[in-house]
Amino acid sequence: MPLRIGFTGDVMLGRLVDDRQQRRSIDAVWGTVRERLRELDGLVINLECCLTTRDREWQRTYRPFHFRADPDWAIPALEHASVDACALANNHVLDYEEVALEDTIEALDEAGIVHTGAGQTIDEALEPAVWTIGNGTSGIDVAMVSFTDNTPEYAAAENSPGTAWIEIDVDEPETRRCAREALERARQAKPDLLIASLHWGPNMVTEPPDAFRQFGKWLIEDGVDVVHGHSAHVFHGIEVHEGRPIVYDAGDFVDDYRVDPELRNDRSFLFVLAVASDGRLTELRLHPTEIDGCSVTEASPAAARWSRDRMRGLSAQFGTEFERDGESLVLSLEDDEA
Repeated sequence: MPLRIGFTGDVMLGRLVDDRQQRRSIDAVWGTVRERLRELDGLVINLECCLTTRDREWQRTYRPFHFRADPDWAIPALEHASVDACALANNHVLDYEEVALEDTIEALDEAGIVHTGAGQTIDEALEPAVWTIGNGTSGIDVAMVSFTDNTPEYAAAENSPGTAWIEIDVDEPETRRCAREALERARQAKPDLLIASLHWGPNMVTEPPDAFRQFGKWLIEDGVDVVHGHSAHVFHGIEVHEGRPIVYDAGDFVDDYRVDPELRNDRSFLFVLAVASDGRLTELRLHPTEIDGCSVTEASPAAARWSRDRMRGLSAQFGTEFERDGESLVLSLEDDEA
């Protein structure tokens, strides 16, 4: 049986989510999706906040929003959902200054949740997350790198903490150098599956620009098995390149954001990649979700139909076609192997 690895869009546990979680059960944030998450063999998220109780907000540049969650409930909640790995290269991990990034890393380390994309230096930010899913002969080794083009003032440097910030441009030498350095480190672990998680682009855009498509394909050609994109708050279409999926944007998984009535940033999917024991990708399954009351839930029939139709429409331009299985969409990857 293939192993199943879940990928989500933004998991923002701050503000109203954090407030509500002080007065409800630890796993309430996962709503009706909790059991589906726990049934997976692995789970990767973009953690769109810092885990801290610090109250000094970033003031060096203008930041309209600051997201933090109390690690006393957030870490157990991540554990209840069986989260394996967090992408930290994003535009909120330093919202409460460098000390909050330190708190976040310390909390994740103590919980045994691997992470990548941010650190005390750029060297640490480029270090991959490495872990194993499954066990025995059926287990596979996974490595993940994470980058962002958001909020350059949060970028790590040789002697200062921050994120693995890059410009999304395959023609930019520094971008190629930085990405290849991280990928080479990841390959040293000899993973069966190599993931690139990218927090790229502005909010509320509906399609990836050409530069993102070029960069995503370049990553696949350089050995990445799945591109896990996020940042737009709305999901984008999926492209398959050399038999490998590029999820340009996974949308939002849980947050407290205002909902756009047309773009419906409260609707997305849990993206589940099936991987054989030899590392061969077999399918990508999309389970419709929606956010309700600062929790993620299984999408209603109407919301699921809307998301399926929209995903099909957005992906058609890339030549991607899905089958339907119940409420979910299924993308076969075996037929697309190069």
